Amino acid sequence: MDMQIFQVEVNKVEPVKGKILISSPFLHDIHFIRSVILLIEHNEEGSVGLVMNKDFKMHIYLNDLIPDLAYSQRIPIYKGGPVSADTLFYLHRLKDLEGAIELSNGLYLNGDFEAVKNYIREGGVTEGVFRFFTGYAGWERGQLEHEIEENTWVVGSGYSELLLSLHAGQLWKNCLDKMGGRYALWATYPLYPILN
Repeated sequence: MDMQIFQVEVNKVEPVKGKILISSPFLHDIHFIRSVILLIEHNEEGSVGLVMNKDFKMHIYLNDLIPDLAYSQRIPIYKGGPVSADTLFYLHRLKDLEGAIELSNGLYLNGDFEAVKNYIREGGVTEGVFRFFTGYAGWERGQLEHEIEENTWVVGSGYSELLLSLHAGQLWKNCLDKMGGRYALWATYPLYPILN
């Protein structure tokens, strides 16, 4: 097989808060293999993001961690990244939630957690509205830019409708398919080529 067809160069899109990072199929870091990361901060000091598509082997639910929600709808928690794995983050579409940080395209981060718990207890829709995470991904000053130059990540934008609505396991492939062209070829690259 001619591996050159899978080589994709940097797409020259600037990483900024609210954009996503899509990993190369050749990245085999256990935390970031086939990952999609939403940047929640990017400045001269470094970058912070949430891995959008990594679940725990043994599913963890918000209801298991928050006793007030024990009898509410089951809400999964995803692995946001390897840093501060004991910290809870939540991405949502509630623009009026006090204290929420606007990211882009109708997505917000965190906010008044008591109001969130009330929303859930009252039966508010969570699917497509919320996604909860523990931990985050972080890069020191210049580290992310270096990794992008090495073709580890491609920067994408305008994917907010995919981030909360699709099954996490399909997100990487769907984002690459949406980019089209040679990037869509990445989605067809086998996870373990030696087994083909």
